[in-house]
Amino acid sequence: MAWLLLSIAGVLEIGFAFGMKASLGFTRLIPSLLTVATGLSSVILLSLSLRTLPVGTGYAVWTGIGAAGTAILGMALLGDSAAPLRLLCIALILAGVIGLKLVTAG
Repeated sequence: MAWLLLSIAGVLEIGFAFGMKASLGFTRLIPSLLTVATGLSSVILLSLSLRTLPVGTGYAVWTGIGAAGTAILGMALLGDSAAPLRLLCIALILAGVIGLKLVTAG
């Protein structure tokens, strides 16, 4: 259950990042409210998952999902650079997240 909560928290972290972009510096009400809601929900789910997962693993996986997911969606939806070295770095983040899952009990 902790890994499921952590995965959902990571996806919400992606929503948080895109919400910040859409809020234009918290000058637009609806995107700002969604940003606060996804950010708060993400942190709450992270904290629940840390009841059983090691803090270093949980935090690294949470930020990894958020960083890689945001970068991938930024390329797909916003035209961010998809340079080969950037893709390699994202692959390394994902490999680290998978590695932490494989070596952590819980």
